[in-house]
Amino acid sequence: MCVFSSCALPVGMVWDLGPQAYRVQPHRTIQSAGAACCQSKAVTRGDTGSLRDHSATGFSFSLTGITSSSESLDLSRRGLMDFPHLNGGDKLRLLNLQHNFISHLQNLTLLQHLVFLDLYDNHLIDMSGISSLTSLRVLLLGKNRIQRICDVDGLSKLDVLDLHSNQICQIENVSHLSELRLLNLSGNLITRVENLQGLKSLTELNLQHNRITSVTGVEHLPRLKRVFLSANSISSFDELACLWNCRSLSELSVDGNPVALESCYRQTVLRCCSSHLHILDMKRVTEEERRTASVSARREDEKKKETHKHTAHKERRRLAIQNAAQQWEEFKSSSELPAQNDVKDDVSPDNSPAHSPALTNGNAQETSPDEPRRLSPLTVSAGANDNRIKSTSRPNSPRFQEGSGACVQNLSMSDSHLAELDGETLRLIGGGALDTLERCWSVQTAAGVTIISFRYINFDSIVPTLLRIRLKFPNLTHLMFMETNICHLPQLAALAQIRRLDQISIHPEGNPVLTLSLWRSFLIYRLQHLNLHKINGTEVMLNEIIASERMFGALGHVAATETPRCRLLLLLEESSDRKRQLQFVLDGRGRRIGQSPEELKENGKQLGDALSRALINYPIRTSDSSDTEGGSDVSERSVMVSQYLRGLVNRASSHSVKGDALQKLWPSLFTELVRDSVLEMRDRPAFRHSSLQRQRDRHVK
Repeated sequence: MCVFSSCALPVGMVWDLGPQAYRVQPHRTIQSAGAACCQSKAVTRGDTGSLRDHSATGFSFSLTGITSSSESLDLSRRGLMDFPHLNGGDKLRLLNLQHNFISHLQNLTLLQHLVFLDLYDNHLIDMSGISSLTSLRVLLLGKNRIQRICDVDGLSKLDVLDLHSNQICQIENVSHLSELRLLNLSGNLITRVENLQGLKSLTELNLQHNRITSVTGVEHLPRLKRVFLSANSISSFDELACLWNCRSLSELSVDGNPVALESCYRQTVLRCCSSHLHILDMKRVTEEERRTASVSARREDEKKKETHKHTAHKERRRLAIQNAAQQWEEFKSSSELPAQNDVKDDVSPDNSPAHSPALTNGNAQETSPDEPRRLSPLTVSAGANDNRIKSTSRPNSPRFQEGSGACVQNLSMSDSHLAELDGETLRLIGGGALDTLERCWSVQTAAGVTIISFRYINFDSIVPTLLRIRLKFPNLTHLMFMETNICHLPQLAALAQIRRLDQISIHPEGNPVLTLSLWRSFLIYRLQHLNLHKINGTEVMLNEIIASERMFGALGHVAATETPRCRLLLLLEESSDRKRQLQFVLDGRGRRIGQSPEELKENGKQLGDALSRALINYPIRTSDSSDTEGGSDVSERSVMVSQYLRGLVNRASSHSVKGDALQKLWPSLFTELVRDSVLEMRDRPAFRHSSLQRQRDRHVK
């Protein structure tokens, strides 16, 4: 009897060696087939532990029934430098050449019936010539100097391939070994598990003590039961993802990797493959661990679904904003040409609001209340804005920048608009988002809104909703306008409908009004009753309030004193307080019982100032009036308004010229008046007689 010890063979493996079958029998029963070493009781002159520290199974076995010396040969520890030339080797089935110094394989063509070849602990540098052993079933080449797996094309019957403790850097040229059951590549320099497709019979894969960082292709091995990856460089569970889909896997070893140092390592592995895994890192998986892993897996699935839902929502949100921006660009491109033609004269340097405040604010005056003047939208790109305007007008507040927080409540979303509530901020993007203001808001939710942001919405569409905003959101303190096409100063006057406001932010991009030098002063003057604290993140100073009053106060006074009474009633018809102010100024009434002349004077001044600001307003434009209004009517009203304003300017200028002339002539005129009076009264009797005569004549007449 010839016995070979410590060879890496699966338990119970059978080879047909001729007239009698030879079965591998375990020498010792252990818990795991992946034990690192074994206790061999083999009796042979060779090394009794050739795979003791490196074999995947570590089972010692004996091949019994070989009675003829011509079928087996033990040449271990003979100091052989070359592969021996064996005469009559055609009958040899088992050959042991452990612990020699063989560096090349030769003279193999004579061993056509060889089934078992053990070349453990030699000096082999390659595998050339091994393919000639077409009957080989077990090939043990551990502890050599082999650098590549090659020349195994002819080993179609190979069942066991042991190449542990070599210098192999890559798994290759093994995909055609369809009968291979055990592959041992432990103790090499492999960095990636790959090229294993085609190993349909592989049941055990040992890759311990390598440099592996990634595992791929293992899920395509239908019979794989045991995988040993201990002592490698795997640092992430993602690199082991292919193992989760390997349903035949029952034993896995990953200890000794960086990933095994994580606190949730074992729980994570069991969660991913608890249904079929029985042994993990040489420890049997208990039912308690399996139940815990199952619960954890369900939670992980729910978390993934929630993450997927959140990701899908973010993508829908992104597409909605993108489509709203695209529609906004189309609106700007369609309105840019007619806007340039209509307002060419209005925005010229000589006629701009910065040079002629009366003309600019006069645009808000109407010829009749049922024919509001249409303002052509003016679109100016951000690149065309002056750098000074950009640097001084961009708000400093970080909340001016749009973002999406973790507690965002989606109110309305479509392909082209988005309405969401982010804490205290109501964000409206796209024209369709304004419909959200029509919904039924709970008192608590509406009271929590302090900031409303508009983007990609034409300002003329926002104006009709300002009154609703004032009523629905009582704690509103901040309005933000990003790309809303605010072109003219009168449009800013529409914000006076808001009851309470501490801050206003207008982004320079998409709002050409910021190119006008007087926009901030006009906003401070018109919204003085709101007591604004900040505009675009900059504090409103007292000197700015005084300067705006000086700049626009005269304009408001002219509007209050020169506008016909019927026109004033139409302009102020929406407010009973403004009607009271109007009656006070026009009729001279307002004296109440107990009021002193000083109080009456002060009240009159306050009412007059409020009336002057109220007359600088911006009419609400509805779609019906916009549709019925023709281009010719707009031109006629524009001409009429321009003529009216020009007349007011001429009259004011004439009054100023006359006042200056009177100031110059008054000293001489006063002297003449005094001289004439003295001369006339010098003869007092004659003066009395002439005065009485004039009185009689007037009485007779």
